[in-house]
Amino acid sequence: MRRLPPPRASRRPPCLSAPTPAALPGVAVATVLPLIERAIAVGDVRRLGRAAHALLVKTALTHHTLLSNRLVELYAALPSPAASRAAFQDLPHRNAHSYNNLLAALSRGPATLPDALHLLDAMPPASRNAVSYNTVISALARHGRHGEALRVFARMARDRCLGPEVAFDRFAVVSAASACAGMGAVRPLQQLHGAVVASGVEVTVIMANAMLDAYTKTARMEDARMLFNQMGIRDTVSWTSMIAGYCRARRLDEAVQVFGMMPEQDNIAWTALISGHEQNGEEDAALELFQQMLHHHGMAPTPFALVSSLGACAKLGLATRGKEVHGFILRHCIGSDPFNIFIHNALIDMYSKCGDMATATVVFERMPQRDFISWNSMVTGFSHNGQGKRSLAVFKRMLEAQVQPTYVTFLAVLTSCSHAGLVADGRRILESMQRHGVEPRAEHYASFIDALGRNHQLEEASEFIKGLSSRVGPGTAGSWGALLGACRVHGNTEIAEKVAESLFQLEPGNSGRYVMLANIYAAAGQWDDARRVRALMKGKGLKKEQACSWIEVRSAKHIFVADDTSHREANEIYKMLDKLFDHMHIVVDPIEDQLALR
Repeated sequence: MRRLPPPRASRRPPCLSAPTPAALPGVAVATVLPLIERAIAVGDVRRLGRAAHALLVKTALTHHTLLSNRLVELYAALPSPAASRAAFQDLPHRNAHSYNNLLAALSRGPATLPDALHLLDAMPPASRNAVSYNTVISALARHGRHGEALRVFARMARDRCLGPEVAFDRFAVVSAASACAGMGAVRPLQQLHGAVVASGVEVTVIMANAMLDAYTKTARMEDARMLFNQMGIRDTVSWTSMIAGYCRARRLDEAVQVFGMMPEQDNIAWTALISGHEQNGEEDAALELFQQMLHHHGMAPTPFALVSSLGACAKLGLATRGKEVHGFILRHCIGSDPFNIFIHNALIDMYSKCGDMATATVVFERMPQRDFISWNSMVTGFSHNGQGKRSLAVFKRMLEAQVQPTYVTFLAVLTSCSHAGLVADGRRILESMQRHGVEPRAEHYASFIDALGRNHQLEEASEFIKGLSSRVGPGTAGSWGALLGACRVHGNTEIAEKVAESLFQLEPGNSGRYVMLANIYAAAGQWDDARRVRALMKGKGLKKEQACSWIEVRSAKHIFVADDTSHREANEIYKMLDKLFDHMHIVVDPIEDQLALR
């Protein structure tokens, strides 16, 4: 633990510069204190703070403990604790308030937290109180040092023997519960809960909510429900924590049940329920809840609810529904707050996944500010929609704007190079990743291997995979899978056999690999080998996953699989297909015909 540096007499912070003391008669504490209080209230350290400090020095009132303590508190508002530290060192008499003010200054940033811990150790026992501990515990929890926060809390509980002033209160409990949630520590959380009950401290709603939230974030929903049921008073935070917790645990029915029990459902609770369904793959239910929120309850959606609804539209490919949400946002002028960038990013993502890159580009170009997610969404969108050169162009603009690319950015760009046949560009970008501080992962190499395979460089791709063992370990399923796909395109059964052997070891339960090898054999006319692979697949109990298609009609998605009769309008659909078949020349696929298994 570092020691606090001694006061520097030769170099005082600029804001502490003041004239030489000279007593001014007629100036009392009542005159100076309001000036300091006003400087603290408005946060004007540079002007009012310097004036107040100068007046203290001129009136020789720096010896006054109350005024000097307020001066330390004033300088604690500065980003650097240097001024507070210097003012503290100049105090002729220090009390608990003096130490706590300096602790607050040292706890503001992560760099000076060791100094705060040292000061907590060094301060006189008589001055160390609950405020001292709370300041340090909350700072540690806020800066992600959860283990240290819990250790200081435990020390605080042991220090109760020092007197009634040192006893954990709601602030300490809230910070300790937050630390438990941050590190997913169930046992310390249960011990904290037990200590609170055993101490006889009145459990306020804030304390109960903090422990409730921690239980839900550590996946202890039974404990959370028990605490929730014991709460005499519940507020919106209590109900929303339970709803969000059940959603995180994928127990959506119970989340809906709790939501229905709420005495008054606000937009925060609606948002938690909508987001929970969207994040758990229940996009249709999320959109239905969003509609209920707007039309049946007349509730104004939060930005997070809008982002979740746009996310659901993106996953379902419902462009029309997404445009309706976009129109709602424009009509109600939503997005003029700090969440503006999140809504814009969600719109870009939705339009990109629905294949409407023209509208995605318009949204992107009109954004008042962009972050790396905005750029990534555009690079990825063009890549996934087969516009490789435009993806590369956006990537170039991103670098020119000095936005740091992430591993997602590089994956999208490498995929674009693969689909556009730009092998040389892909190699250059792959080699540049480390210069941008991004270590290539297995999926980046797989994308480049796919580019080589598409360009008929199968031997080079195979050798490249073998050379990956020193970087990412043995060839991954993604890299071998990319090469197998290239073998199918170019009809190379020799390399395909070797690649398939590696894939069967890496993914013994992936039926798609067996089907692809069988199709490669069939395309080459090697029917016996194709049947052998199909028989091997059947012997292992593997079945080809049934593919499906879907269309959007009037903002609703309709899903179809082969020989599907489950649709409510199946009869009319098949009648129309029969009419279409009458006007089509049906071509029988000889490969499928000879591979038909009896």
